[in-house]
Amino acid sequence: MSARGPLLEGVTVLDFTRVLAGPYCTRLLADLGARVIKVERPGEGDEVRRGVLQLEPDRSDQSTYFVRVNVGKLGVAIDLTRPAGRAVVLDLARVADAVVENFVPGVMARLGCDHAALAAVKPDLIYCAISGFGQDGPLRTMQAFAHIINAVSGMMDLEREPDPRPRVSYLQAADVLAGTHAFGVTLAALLRRARTGAGAYLDVSMLECLVAAEDVTYGSILNGGPVSLGPRVGMVVHPVGDGYVATQTVGAPQLWARLVELLGQPELAADPRFASPAARREHWPALRDLITAWLDRFAKADDAVAALTAARIPAVPVLSPQEVVEHPHLAARGAFPSVPHPGRGVVRVTASPFQVDGRPSVPAGPAPYRVGEHTRQVLREVLGYTPDRIADLERSGAIQSA
Repeated sequence: MSARGPLLEGVTVLDFTRVLAGPYCTRLLADLGARVIKVERPGEGDEVRRGVLQLEPDRSDQSTYFVRVNVGKLGVAIDLTRPAGRAVVLDLARVADAVVENFVPGVMARLGCDHAALAAVKPDLIYCAISGFGQDGPLRTMQAFAHIINAVSGMMDLEREPDPRPRVSYLQAADVLAGTHAFGVTLAALLRRARTGAGAYLDVSMLECLVAAEDVTYGSILNGGPVSLGPRVGMVVHPVGDGYVATQTVGAPQLWARLVELLGQPELAADPRFASPAARREHWPALRDLITAWLDRFAKADDAVAALTAARIPAVPVLSPQEVVEHPHLAARGAFPSVPHPGRGVVRVTASPFQVDGRPSVPAGPAPYRVGEHTRQVLREVLGYTPDRIADLERSGAIQSA
């Protein structure tokens, strides 16, 4: 193991996750050099294999969704309902450093693959369970998707103004936040194990991750303050010429003085409606009208952005996804790497959002092409199974290989 090798070189992760929250966590671990062994159900595999935008017209198991969050992993197919399949899982647990799963609480226990079962054969195992509502509590067995968590977390209500009714959010924030928190706490547990030899049982709740991400209202109402419904005070999105400009006038104490100067209205500094942050929050609609009237002077969005930027007020044009993919800044950062794909030659994916030693994180390899793509390789190379034993497991239906 080299001193400047991958950060998680030598770490093995047993991955029972599907869809987004769990696979996002284990994708981050794989990009840092961990050997991630992704366990899928024989036959259908991960549900999102069949998602939108299939990479090959004659296949239905190669969605861009699946490929993006599963690059760099070794794919094995094991039937967890069969005793012989569970025996393979126990053998994999013996060589693993960490396990990540995101089943509804109780499922892994029924399959005989929960923390108690795996820690019995590997006492220092790090076991991370991601779920919608946590491993205990009245809602623990509810199925969870980002849309459901967004509704029950209060975020949907906070974001609905000026609409009279709550609306569907585009971003799958609860999944990504849960995956990121699981990634962080798994690394912390691995660090503790390196120091003390102790394993860990980790419980990550999508609901609690989303609530924790809200930065104003919960801190307020927990201490007797008001609810701050959206849209957020101090933030503007306004049409200018051929596009939209997004600018922000809160978040740093100097922004107010810069804004007054830019607007050419120094008298606003002494206006009682705007004399303090609390006053500006209370009278935000009037202040917003002053800002948008100033923006209306510009014929082009880029010109407005240039003027705001020159005044050191945060501002950008609102970009489309197509513009984001083509943006030179993201190209310079290596944000959209390519990975091999048997049916397409190469496929572009999003990068993990961190760099190490001045270099972008690059996927370790492609996503498992077929369900069970690496079953034989993992059982042979990682567990030392003989070809005859692997063939017997295949015939019994306990495993599947591509």
